[in-house]
Amino acid sequence: MPDTITETTSGTKFDLHAIQQALRENKIDGWLFYDHHHRDPLAYSILGLDPNAHVTRRWFYLVPAQGEPKKLVHRIEAGRLDTLPGTKSVYSSWQELESQLETLLTGQKRIAMQYSPRNAIMYVSMVDAGTIELLRSLGKEIVTSADLVSHFEAVLTDAQLATHYVAQKHIDEILSAAWSEIGTRARSNGTDEHAMVQYLQEAMARTGLDWEHGPNVSAGPNSADSHYEPTAANSRPIRKGDFVLIDIWAKLKDNPSAVWYDITWTGVVGREPTEREQLIFNTVRDARDASIKVVQDAFATNQPIAGWKADDASRNVIRAAGFADWFTHRTGHNIGTVLHGNGAHLDNLETHDERLLLPNTCFSVEPGLYFPGEFGIRSEIDMIARKGKAEVTGRIQTELVRI
Repeated sequence: MPDTITETTSGTKFDLHAIQQALRENKIDGWLFYDHHHRDPLAYSILGLDPNAHVTRRWFYLVPAQGEPKKLVHRIEAGRLDTLPGTKSVYSSWQELESQLETLLTGQKRIAMQYSPRNAIMYVSMVDAGTIELLRSLGKEIVTSADLVSHFEAVLTDAQLATHYVAQKHIDEILSAAWSEIGTRARSNGTDEHAMVQYLQEAMARTGLDWEHGPNVSAGPNSADSHYEPTAANSRPIRKGDFVLIDIWAKLKDNPSAVWYDITWTGVVGREPTEREQLIFNTVRDARDASIKVVQDAFATNQPIAGWKADDASRNVIRAAGFADWFTHRTGHNIGTVLHGNGAHLDNLETHDERLLLPNTCFSVEPGLYFPGEFGIRSEIDMIARKGKAEVTGRIQTELVRI
């Protein structure tokens, strides 16, 4: 058999031994990767394939729990999987494809694919229903690869986790300075949302960070839109008396393996918070802290915890306070080399996320309450979980900022 760790065209490592070990631990006979026209970006990432390769025909790649992998490719794209270990079969007609696929899967009963029952975890549900139907007609049991994907996509190295802390230090300092800058400008000639976005972007650029788009500075009722993005054309002034939300995220520039840092804080300009603002902030803060605690308790006692359970911890606090209808998104998301990563999310609203929060993964905790026409409050921190311990990685907001 070829080496179990293979350097691939994308520069990543395809670790056959690790995948096969995970399959045996989960009592799965094999992991069947399938793609057509780049429908499954997860396959390209996990296998280390070129994400820009020209793919016009279906290919299959079987990693069995034991033995050598097997490839099935179209004759006119016969070299598509040549960077991967294993034997190769080819097809041209659909009849030949189905016959070759049946042969390829001989001895395989329980097969993982990028599939989710009822599309519950749509982030991994990449395989079309027709292909699932075909495989079931061959007597195969198709199970979700969701936890396998988390293991090979979301688990980070110590070197990667260190990049998160570098970004964290810079962003915490930049955000603190931005609150002071808003106050200075509001007391003189004033400012606006877009101007403060530019201020934050310039500060991040000076410290060697990349942010893709954003950040988000929302004033007054704009803070009630959880995905608001100010532009030069729609920017709202920021004046004394305003409520302000800042959502900022970044990672080290020119480092593909770097991990994001993503936080949200809120404050008031030139005044004390109203009683309602204080109530909503306290509710959101307590909801955030409830999720932090349930995650920390689980890791401290080496108990598995699924993403939906961490979401429930926040959501139950908000529900008990009577504000459930205004908490309109999941509690948190996986964070990796992409901002919204491929591991477990803290979610029992948009999805029932049964994926486990794994050691050496990073994720946000960010409950929020949004009142259209008034204001919105989100309090976002990041956590890194390790075996036996989970910790918040940056500063934790405990009171509304007074600007």
